[in-house]
Amino acid sequence: MATVYQEIGSNKRRTWLLMFFFLVFIIALGWIFSVALDQYWILPFAVIFASAQAFISYWWSDKITLAISGAKEITHENNREIFHIVENLCITAGLPMPKIYVINDSAPNAFATGRDPKHAVICYTTGILEKLDKAELQGVTAHELSHIGNYDIRLMTVIVVLVGIVTLLADWFLRISFWGGGNNDNNRGQLGMILMIVGIVFALLSPLVAMIIQLALSRKREYLADSSSVLLTRHAEGLASALEKISMDREPLEAANKATAHLYISDPLKNQKDSARGWFSGLFQTHPPVQERIRRLREL
Repeated sequence: MATVYQEIGSNKRRTWLLMFFFLVFIIALGWIFSVALDQYWILPFAVIFASAQAFISYWWSDKITLAISGAKEITHENNREIFHIVENLCITAGLPMPKIYVINDSAPNAFATGRDPKHAVICYTTGILEKLDKAELQGVTAHELSHIGNYDIRLMTVIVVLVGIVTLLADWFLRISFWGGGNNDNNRGQLGMILMIVGIVFALLSPLVAMIIQLALSRKREYLADSSSVLLTRHAEGLASALEKISMDREPLEAANKATAHLYISDPLKNQKDSARGWFSGLFQTHPPVQERIRRLREL
């Protein structure tokens, strides 16, 4: 069984591997289209763009995520109870105090983001602050602090930006192929046509590639964070009850989208169907089944 420290090291390695894969994928796509279209400026553009976006996703992806979600930072005076909960659990976990943000939405949910524990954020919806009691909020907060301590937040947050960029560039390359597709057929030759077909296939499959990047996040991270939450609070029922309330609330979170859904403690889009779900469809879920998480927590 992997230790917490091994899991942290694994998440750090996954971040760099993910960014490397992203760079290779975009550069390869740029090379294919530059040769096929006889437009060699596309390759250096793809290299510069991919490198710049990888750099941005590492340093500023948390700010981008918060902006996408419409989250606003709150102070101690805005909500003393949640500040005290976070502060006490940070002392127990030996973590720096993260910034606290709130999304004005009645759907109960929460997530953590940031590149490391020193630059971390916990974000709650107004719905979760209103609908959960203190013990349940402690369980949710401890879960998010576990993501921070385990460096899950770095991997999860980088994913948000990379998924969007892959989809955007795929659409851009397809448009380029149609704009310039008819001018150089005679010069391109058979190899150029083959490369063009390969490039179009790659671009069309990019949404699937983006999904695979999202699913590079191991489902084990949620189970690990659940278990780590219990170690912090010494109260498994708090988080189990919180997950039960969140899953029973069928209101989707308007601020969430497919790129950010995996960040939240529970699926904010309410797409999960824990009963009668096949193994294949389960492979494409960003979260483990809620009922399974609750069962494991209550067995602790």
